[in-house]
Amino acid sequence: MNSFAGFVIKEFKQIYRDKRTLTVLFGMPVIMMILFGFAIRNEISNAEIGILDRSKDEVTHQIIQKLEATDAFQVRAYLQDVNEIEALFREGDIKEVVVFEANFRQKLVREQRADIQIITDATNPNLANLVQSYTANIIQDYVKALNSEDQIEQAGIMPKVRMMYNPELRSVNLFVPGLIAVILMLVSTLMTSISITREKEMGNMEILLVSPLKPYHIIIGKVLPYLVLSVVNVITILILAIFVFQVPFEGSYLLFFAEAGLFTLTALALGVFISSVASDQQTAMMISLAGLLLPTVLLSGFIFPVQSMPEVLQWISHIIPAKWFLIIVRGIMLKGSELLMVWKETLILIGMTVFFIALSLKKFKVRLQ
Repeated sequence: MNSFAGFVIKEFKQIYRDKRTLTVLFGMPVIMMILFGFAIRNEISNAEIGILDRSKDEVTHQIIQKLEATDAFQVRAYLQDVNEIEALFREGDIKEVVVFEANFRQKLVREQRADIQIITDATNPNLANLVQSYTANIIQDYVKALNSEDQIEQAGIMPKVRMMYNPELRSVNLFVPGLIAVILMLVSTLMTSISITREKEMGNMEILLVSPLKPYHIIIGKVLPYLVLSVVNVITILILAIFVFQVPFEGSYLLFFAEAGLFTLTALALGVFISSVASDQQTAMMISLAGLLLPTVLLSGFIFPVQSMPEVLQWISHIIPAKWFLIIVRGIMLKGSELLMVWKETLILIGMTVFFIALSLKKFKVRLQ
């Protein structure tokens, strides 16, 4: 019995001495609770919407005020013409446009009925359903209040819903483009970080560093095979998306592959940076999986809308490369976006790639000194 007790005490001491094990045991549950608790939301908040008011009367003004008063919406654009809606949605920020027909109040008074068109960006069908449902509820509450005040006898306002880019609200159109980002991030970053860290564990990295090869030669040589494999992965995923899952592809294939190549370079550069700071394969794997996979799934907009998260997590999401690539790939595949529509996200990915490459080269140079 004393031997068993001694063995158990020894195991506790061994776990206590292993800082990585302690991090996994106590750090991971806390991180997962924070991320899942704040990121997984069924409600919406601060969704950006646009207004096209053809009537501009007292009633439409009151409804717009009702929409602005709720925490669910932020009115970001006032349109003058219906032709502006398509361009506004292609920019990617506006999730809904509410259109009031002309002579709105007059029709309510004379015909006891007026129409409102609710146009949503259905590239994210879950968010589109929530947004139009919130809007319809706010309009219905306004109608009840209007009828109870007897201002207009039994007024009726009929919302007409139109879902753009994904009218059938197929969830596969949301998840498949997101899976491209998750798979590329996981394969490129994880495999690259493990591959280079393995060389350090086996002692081969020291040999490479004292060889005539320059640091950038070593980095290029290590990431080039994974770059080629990632391109094959992109082609495979795209074929499956189009022919198996019937996901529409409205944009340019050339732009898609260029952006996918850029994102792959970003992921590879991040993998090289992780390998330069990790001492062994286990640490590199833990950083890649825990530090990248969970944020990529939860904070990139892959499943849950970023706008509904607390402001702190929204700021953190800005440093997640997959967030920017998701905006790009969904825009190209579902909206037919051109480079002019995704130039900001493209520049951000280029900046991240240069940043991680610079850090990795600096780390390698320090090891050479």
